[in-house]
Amino acid sequence: MTLQINIDNGGTLTDICIFADGKVEKTKVLTTPYDLSRCFFEGIQKASRVLYGSEDVKRLLEEVDLIRYSTTQGTNAICERKGPPLGLVLDGGSRDLPAVLAERDPEVWKALVGDRVVFLDAAVVTGPDADVEVVKAVNALTAQGAKRLVVAFGGENFRALEEAFARVALRKYPRHLLGAVPILYGSDLTSDKDPVRRTWTALINSFLHPSMEAFLYNAENRLRAFRTKNPLLIFRNDGDASRVAKTVAIKTYSSGPRGGMEGVKSYSRLYGFDETVSIDVGGTTTDIGQYSRGTVPEIRRGHVEGIAVSFPLCEIWSAGVGGSSVFRVKDGAITIGPDSVGAVPGPACFGRGGKEATITDASLLSGLFDPVSYFGGGMGLDLERAKAAVTANVAGPLGIGLEEALTRMVEAYEQKIAEELHRFTTIDDRTVMLAFGGAGPLNACGVAEKAGISRVSIPKMAAVFSAYGIGSCDISQRYGVTLEDLSPTGVAAALAELKTKAARDMFAEGVAAGDYVVTARLVADFGNGHEHTHVLEGDDTALPEVFEKAIEVDLELDAVKHLRGADHGAGIFEEKTQARASGSRHPLGATGLRAECPVYRLADLKPGDFASGPAILEEDYFTCRVLEGWRLTVSNLGDVLLTREGK
Repeated sequence: MTLQINIDNGGTLTDICIFADGKVEKTKVLTTPYDLSRCFFEGIQKASRVLYGSEDVKRLLEEVDLIRYSTTQGTNAICERKGPPLGLVLDGGSRDLPAVLAERDPEVWKALVGDRVVFLDAAVVTGPDADVEVVKAVNALTAQGAKRLVVAFGGENFRALEEAFARVALRKYPRHLLGAVPILYGSDLTSDKDPVRRTWTALINSFLHPSMEAFLYNAENRLRAFRTKNPLLIFRNDGDASRVAKTVAIKTYSSGPRGGMEGVKSYSRLYGFDETVSIDVGGTTTDIGQYSRGTVPEIRRGHVEGIAVSFPLCEIWSAGVGGSSVFRVKDGAITIGPDSVGAVPGPACFGRGGKEATITDASLLSGLFDPVSYFGGGMGLDLERAKAAVTANVAGPLGIGLEEALTRMVEAYEQKIAEELHRFTTIDDRTVMLAFGGAGPLNACGVAEKAGISRVSIPKMAAVFSAYGIGSCDISQRYGVTLEDLSPTGVAAALAELKTKAARDMFAEGVAAGDYVVTARLVADFGNGHEHTHVLEGDDTALPEVFEKAIEVDLELDAVKHLRGADHGAGIFEEKTQARASGSRHPLGATGLRAECPVYRLADLKPGDFASGPAILEEDYFTCRVLEGWRLTVSNLGDVLLTREGK
């Protein structure tokens, strides 16, 4: 039996995708933000019930071949500005750097660092007063409330200065003492010579590290107690995975959405879509991506909240609006997010103490959800609590009736996502919008209309699409170093050092020599965003002549254990038979009136079935409102295409 479990941890729900002997199953559990290992193991428990018919975690963990994990926790932490306050130590020659760093994103800078910055001259760090001055710097920042420190010196010898600081810090604040202060050095992460990128990389990594470390090691230790065959693999934003001990926190940023983009890539190829934009709507964020002519955008110096960092990241944009985002009225207008009620207490209709209004509450009151069958029948919804939340937070402040408030909430929600789509992607007549995530299909037609898109596709695995997307990721370790010696001998020496490091790290991943592929390349930076890449073949380590004009040259090496398989089959959307409804509801329409419309259960539809809106398409873990003027068609593979009629 071949058994793989993929877990995608979101802000509100945690998705589980189970691959067993060619079949795919799915389930969900509520995220427990106070202890992420709890929802992780609740997901494992529920997966065992799906697989065996009754709970048997011991058997599942004995039989499972791979467990892969991705998360939006890093994305949500940055989006909601939730993390430890940081202190920053810079060299005395970088007194203008804080202003430059803050320019990249004033809000993120204020949330992470603010005025908790001290400067130390290079001569002081290496001089006789280093012990005293380093202690004064650390004490000043901790007195201002910093819980973690980042040291990021500038200049050509930044590594040596940071090493000198580290020697003092370890003597004065040894790690075995309770008074030890976690300190991250920019040069520990990257040799990138750009001080702005390098410093932001260190700050974001330090901000994300504590919560990721505490959860992941706890989860891995609990798995070890069951004697699982292989370590937990963490899916990264670069599209591959590695074990916990070999994963850098910043690379978990947006790893869940990146799993979705892997799915977008495969799905678009399957159906021959050349231009695809995607909305992955979870509880806290809508993650927006674009697929164009065979690939998704990944850049060598990626972005976190628009801030350039030193690592390659997939270009995914996270908007602070989701199924659990909070609606408020400000200056007579409806605002949405970026704060979210999350899974605890959750939307008011969950009956867990939430009192804020969300689109989930509005959708229930609008008649789109069945309170009994929602979440696969595993969660009853409370109409009265939803009504109280929308009345108190939207209808009352606006001085309007409940149903008008619901209509305005939906309009505002769809408009915001449509605006974010246009802000981050390119849309034309060929564009197909792929809608997934637990809340992605719900308002997909309305978002598409406002964005000027006439085709929307919803995968049958939409509810767990990110978990599904990470299903075939490779295991890899990736390295980069800025070259000081550009001679063939210098390049060869640096290459040999990286290969040695790769052999050690891949062995730690459980991959033997000869079972992984090594590729290396030289990347020349000529400034103004102009780069040139030269792939190293065999023993040839000579630089091309054009590299002589480069500002700097980096050596990059990838060690990859390939697990991905080729895409098979072809998807076809072809209308054959009028779909049969399984029931009906009376949802509130855009005109403010309620009218009966059919409900179609995706599990009951067959390839080639079609129907026209208005209608409701439903599955255990998602609901889709098919607006009037739209038509749905089921493919030969069970996926859905929504087409705006007449377009």
